Amino acid sequence: MLGRIRCLFIAGLLAAGLAVAAEPASGKPEPAAAASPAADPKAAPAAPAKAVPAGAQVAPAAEAVPAPLLPTTAAKPAPSILPATPARAAPAKHALAYVVPVRDQIAKPVLYILRRGLKEAIARQADVVILDMETPGGALDVTFDIMAALGKFHGLTITFVNKEAVSAGAFISATTEEIWFAPEGVIGAAAPVTSTGQDIDETMKLKVVSYLKARIRAMSEGKGYRGQVISAMIDKDFELKIGDAVIKPKGELLSLTATEASKTYGDPKQPLLAAGIAKSIDDLLRQKYGAGNFDAVHLEVTWSEQLAAWLNGIAPILMGIGMVCLFIEFKTPGFGIFGILGIAFFAIVFLGQYVAGFSGHEPAILFAIGLLLLLLEVFFFPGMGIMAVGGVALMLGSLVWAMADIWPNEPVTISVSGELFLRPLINLGAGIGLAVVLGALLLRFMPKGWLWDRMVLQAAVAAPAQVSGKAPEAADEAQSLLGKQGVVVTPLRPAGEVEIDGRRYQAQLELGSAPAGAAVVVVGRTDFGLKVERLTT
Repeated sequence: MLGRIRCLFIAGLLAAGLAVAAEPASGKPEPAAAASPAADPKAAPAAPAKAVPAGAQVAPAAEAVPAPLLPTTAAKPAPSILPATPARAAPAKHALAYVVPVRDQIAKPVLYILRRGLKEAIARQADVVILDMETPGGALDVTFDIMAALGKFHGLTITFVNKEAVSAGAFISATTEEIWFAPEGVIGAAAPVTSTGQDIDETMKLKVVSYLKARIRAMSEGKGYRGQVISAMIDKDFELKIGDAVIKPKGELLSLTATEASKTYGDPKQPLLAAGIAKSIDDLLRQKYGAGNFDAVHLEVTWSEQLAAWLNGIAPILMGIGMVCLFIEFKTPGFGIFGILGIAFFAIVFLGQYVAGFSGHEPAILFAIGLLLLLLEVFFFPGMGIMAVGGVALMLGSLVWAMADIWPNEPVTISVSGELFLRPLINLGAGIGLAVVLGALLLRFMPKGWLWDRMVLQAAVAAPAQVSGKAPEAADEAQSLLGKQGVVVTPLRPAGEVEIDGRRYQAQLELGSAPAGAAVVVVGRTDFGLKVERLTT
C-alpha cells in the first residue's frame, strides 16, 4: 500500500515538471493539444492500454531520481522587425533621339539635313539618330557622303525602313547599327545603275559591284548575316545560303519583307537582318527605352534645302559679285545701293552654307566684324591700312570657315592641301578671280556710261555734297579742281580726305604720305577721287 502511494506521488511530480518544461518562452501557457485522433487526423492512433488482470500485483516502478531543477531565465521578447523599405530602382535614362527623314530621291537636300541634324545631335549629346527611310534610291556619290557623315556620330544609329529602302537606301541602312522595319517595310534590289535607271557597262558594273561588296563587308563585320544579305542585294550572281537553307539562288537580286528579314537562322539562332518590327518611330523608341523615357526631335526637308543645293552651286559667283559691290561702295562716300547689294550677296552665301549643314552662325559674325573694321578704316581712319587688312582677312577667313565641313568634338587640321579646306579655298579663289574680272570690265567700259557717271564718279569726287547741297556733274567738277590747293583732313597714307573750298573729297598721294593739316595741290583725278601732291614750304 505504501509503495503504491509513493509511486503515485513520484508520477505527479514528473507530470508537473513536464508541464513546466512545455510552457512557451513568453511565459504564457499554450493550450494543450488535443490527444484525440479526431483533433489531428494524421496523428497515429494511440496503442490500446493492456488490461491488468484482476488480482495481479503491479510491479513497483523503479524509483526515479528527480533531476535538479535549474533556475530558468525568462526569454526576452524578440525585437520587433519593421518591414524593409523596398529599394528604389534607378530611374531609366531619358534618351534623346534625332529623327532624320530619308525620303524620295537621295540627293543633296537629304545630305544637307542629315549633316545638320547629326552635328546638332553631337552637340546636344543625343543617344540615338534614327533614319526614317522611304526611298527608291539615288545618287551614289551623295550616298557615300551620307555614309561617311553617319560615321561621325558615335552614338546609336538606327534605320527604320518605313515602307521601302531600295538601292542606295539599302547601302545607307547597312551603315547603321540596327535596322528596324515597319510591318509593310521592304529592303533590297541594290544593284548599281545609271542616273536614268539604265544598266551600266558590264566591265564598269563588275568594278562597282566589287567595290560596293567590299565596302559593305567592312561595315558589316560583327553584325550577323548583314554583309552576306546586302551582297545578295547587290550581286545577282551571289548565292545566299545559311546552313542547308538557300535564301537566294544565283540569277536574281535579293529583296526582303519585314517578316523575311526577321526570320532566324543558324546555331545559335539570329535574325537574318532585322533588329525588330515597329508600327512607328514612337513604337520603336518605346520598345527600346520604355514609354515616357525618350524625347524625339523630328527634322524635315523643306524648300530651304532645295534652295541651298542650288545656291551652293553658284557660291563663287555670288561671292564675286558681292566683292565688286563692296569695292564700289567703299570707293564712294556714304552708304548706298552697292553696299546693300554686297552685304545681301554674302548673306545669301552664308545662308546656303548654314542650310547645307556646313556652318553655324559664327562665320557670319566673324564676317560682320571684318566688315566693321573695313568701314572704320574707310570712313573714320582712312590711310591707316592695318584695320583694312585685318578686316579683309577676317572676311575672307569667315568665308572659308563657312564652307568647311567642320564637325563638333573633332580636331581641325589647318592645312591648305587637306580635304577639309580644299573645296572652300577653291570656291573662294574662284570668287576672287571673278571679282577681279568684273572689276576690270567695270573700269574698262562703265566710266563711259551714264550709270557710272551718276552713281560712282559723281559721288566719289563730290563726296561731301551733304554740306553744299546738290553736286555738279562729275567731269566738270573734277576739271575745275585741277591746280587748286587744299588741306589734308585725314592723313594720306597714301589715300584719305582733303578739304578744298570748304568741301571734302577723296584724295590720294602718288608718293609718300601727308599728315592732317598739310597743304596739298590737285594734280589730276582718277575714277574714284583726286590725285594730289604735298606742297613744301
